[in-house]
Formats: sequence, C-alpha cells, structure tokens
Amino acid sequence: MSTQVKVKNRLSNTVQSLKPSGIRRFFDLAASMEGVISLGVGEPDFVTPWRMREASISSLERGHTAYTSNAGMLPLRVEIQKYLEERFSVSYHPETEILVTVGASEAIDIALRAILDPGDEVLVVEPCYVSYEPVIRLAGGVPVFLKTTMENQFKLTPQELETHITSRTKAIIFCYPNNPTGGTMTAEEWKTLLPIIEKHDLMVISDEIYAELTYGRMHDSIAALPGMKDRTILISGFSKAFAMTGWRLGYVCASPDLLAGMLKIHQYTMLCAPTMAQMAALEALRHGRSDMERMIESYRQRRNYVVDGFRQIGLTCHEPDGAFYAFPSVASTGLSSSEFAEKLLMEEKVAVVPGDVFGESGQGHIRCSYATSMDQLKKALERMERLMGRLS
Repeated sequence: MSTQVKVKNRLSNTVQSLKPSGIRRFFDLAASMEGVISLGVGEPDFVTPWRMREASISSLERGHTAYTSNAGMLPLRVEIQKYLEERFSVSYHPETEILVTVGASEAIDIALRAILDPGDEVLVVEPCYVSYEPVIRLAGGVPVFLKTTMENQFKLTPQELETHITSRTKAIIFCYPNNPTGGTMTAEEWKTLLPIIEKHDLMVISDEIYAELTYGRMHDSIAALPGMKDRTILISGFSKAFAMTGWRLGYVCASPDLLAGMLKIHQYTMLCAPTMAQMAALEALRHGRSDMERMIESYRQRRNYVVDGFRQIGLTCHEPDGAFYAFPSVASTGLSSSEFAEKLLMEEKVAVVPGDVFGESGQGHIRCSYATSMDQLKKALERMERLMGRLS
C-alpha cells in the first residue's frame, strides 16, 4: 500500500501566476460540439502548396535528416536576406544578422530573454497576440500596456507611447499588421514615433509575421526607416503567408551583437530548426511567390465580404488593412466580449474569440478569422444575424 509523500510546491511562482490561454477555452468548448463553424483559429485554411511539400519530401528521400547549422541553413538565410531586401527594403547579413527559429514564437521568446534583466519594463501595444505578456514575464520583465482603439484604426500614437515610458522601460513590442485587429502602420505614422523611441533609447521588437498580408499597398517595416535597423529586432516566418503553420519555421533578424545573444539561447534550447521544414521554406522563397499572392488575394476578397456582412447585421467594424482577422465591436449589444462569444457559440454554434483575451483594449470586440471558406463565412454571418435579431 503506497502512501502519498507530501512535497513542496514544485512550480515556480512565475509559472503559477500565468493565466491559461483564453483562446483555448473557447476552442475546447467548440471542439466538444457538433456543427460548429469556427472563426477562431488564426491559421490559413489552405494546405501548404505542393511545391513546398514536394521539396520537403524530396529532401527526406535524399537522406537530408541531420542537424543543420544552429543558425539555420546558409542558403535559406541568403534567400531570407534577398526576400526582405526586395520586398521590404531592409537588408541583413545572412551570416551574422539572420537566425532561423522554430516558428516566430521561439524568435519572440529568445529576443526577450536576450535583452531583458529582471524588472525591465516592456511596452506592449494592445490589443496584442496572447503570448506577449506571459513570455515577457517568463523572461523576468514587466509588461506595460499601450492602448489602441477602433476610433484611430488601432494605430499606436505618439501620445500613448510617451505617456507610459519610465526609467525602467527597455523595449517596446508590437505586431503590425496586427493580430487581432488587422490594423497597420504606414511609414509616415512610424516616423511620428521615431523621435520618442530615439530619445528614450528603446529597443524595438517588431513582429511582422503578417507583413505579406497587407492589402492595397506594401507593408512598411519600422526597421527600414533611418536609424532603426540597429535598434530593431525583426521577427517573421512562413506560417501565415505561405500556409506553413505546422512546419514551425520562423526567423529573427537583428544587429550582430543582438543576434549572437539570441543564438546562444537557441543553441542550448532548440539547437536548430527542423531540416525538412527549412528545405520547404527554401522552396517557398525561391518559387512560391505566386502561391502566396493567390492566397493573399483570396483573403482580400473574404475581408471585403466579412466586413460588409458585419456592418449589415449591425456590428460596427473597421476595415482591416492587413492579417486575416476582423475585429467588430459588440458594444451595441450591451454584452461583454466573453458574454457575446459564449452566447454565439451556445445558441448559434459559431466560434469566435472574445476581444478581451488580447488585453483590456480588446474588451467590447470579438476576433473573427476570415481564413476560412466563403461558404462557411456566409453561414456564420447568417447565424450571427439571427442572434443579433434576438438581442435587438
């Protein structure tokens, strides 16, 4: 007969204090129900194009199953350099300023761990990707939240930035085009922030995973602006633009001293990104642009349809300039984000994500991914219209 041994708490205080993902609760609930239409997952509904899959399969058949360089295959880093210079007018040296990571999520993690000391503050532009706050805390930092609103199209303003800077502020992190709002920033809008960033000597962590999904114009990277490359850590990857979420492949670009610090962490924790995924990414950059453009055009058409649909059923919605999310306001219903999302799921079997999951600035909104078929979007809007009819 065994007796239970009483042990001390084996989890750190930091880990215990982290909240579980608010997105996961709705996904788990939706997964237990039949007939649910999900507008919740931030993932392309396209299968990775065949040319990328074939490149990976071919590499396996040729026996390319060993480790690569810790920093990633040099030919891939060279293609990343060419791609960023051609598309976004920012140039990094492939041998000293580019690191291939296990998804953009690893890149965010090692960037924060490389630059933060305990107690350093990091400004977080809200609404924001759900991992920023916990990863900052795991790195010993303190998140400080900057608010954006639908009234200014979820753009960061100089006033909001300046107000929250203290003597402990080390960096600012943001995602543009934004998850969950679809908001973007132009070069002219970035330029209004540069004097403040330079005055306070801030590091910038720019998550540009949705850069390619910018509609009507090219994405403007803050790293491409005068004086910003050396203070910016640029993060991106292949998940969204090339429909390669499950391949888990991203990259981080920074000045040599910063990259060397991140490489140390990467060496000890990940060693290298998967070889077969790197081969697929190499093919994506060399020959997959047409596949990418085809998917982006499809998202643009769905965006137009969904935004118009929300407005017709009585939900105020700004037109997202990027990513594949709409972020309509549900404030007119009198319900909170979570109340509306739960009601929509239980009564009409449509899964969306409550906006407050992405920070307090998201309260009163819901995130709806339009990376799903037109048929599903049409049915989801019909079901939402029924709910809005009952609420009014």
